[in-house]
Amino acid sequence: MSYDGTDFSGWAMQPGLRTVCGVLTDALSTVLRRPVALTVAGRTDAGVHATGQVAHADLPADLDTAWTVRRLARLLPPDVRVRAVTAVPAAFDARFSALRRHYRYRVATAVHGADPLRARDTVSWPHPLDLDAVNAASAGLLGEHDFAAFCRRREGATTVRELQRLSWSRGEDGVVVAEVSADAFCHSMVRSLVGALLDVGRGRRAVEWPASLLTRTERANDVAVAPAHGLTLVGVDYPPDDELAARADITRNVRLPQA
Repeated sequence: MSYDGTDFSGWAMQPGLRTVCGVLTDALSTVLRRPVALTVAGRTDAGVHATGQVAHADLPADLDTAWTVRRLARLLPPDVRVRAVTAVPAAFDARFSALRRHYRYRVATAVHGADPLRARDTVSWPHPLDLDAVNAASAGLLGEHDFAAFCRRREGATTVRELQRLSWSRGEDGVVVAEVSADAFCHSMVRSLVGALLDVGRGRRAVEWPASLLTRTERANDVAVAPAHGLTLVGVDYPPDDELAARADITRNVRLPQA
């Protein structure tokens, strides 16, 4: 599924607030004439977008998936689209079976800011940005670490993650794009990484500074959280069907920081 997160209060349902899960659940329940519960691959925050979000639900085995997509296109508002509905094995879990999530963060560094047609998914940041310094700092963050300094802690949740990709490039339109991939992300992790690295790119912090924060066990108050609207969840990877259950078991094991 895809959605423009601008007018949503995030993915997760919240009383009295418009959320992606709430809108989708209402539409699916209307189409199928039965209650539907969704489990999502990655719960995006308010203002964050998606072009490759995945969720699962228990639906009738004889469901006409093509018909369901067409019906949802008529019912859903224009800022959320279900592009495909697919039958999966019983072992599939959108959240726990995932191998990795891929995010993209867009930053317009031009003095005039973001192009109006992309202003909802691109942050205007009219400052010089040293991409060599940013990529060098990003390399020091790759691998499995305790990212507590970059996360808003949730009770009982681990902050140990394996950051598999963090690279920056400038497109032909001049917009700088950060590509970020990990087996999972904790709350605000991507936006905090981006915020710290933008400070490096602007010359406010040394190249070694972001990696030095990995020794901390609490949220680093000196790390700026980048704006939500520059962030988009662009994909989720899953293993072959016969490896789904094993992957879910691995993901459910809470990882602790190394001594």
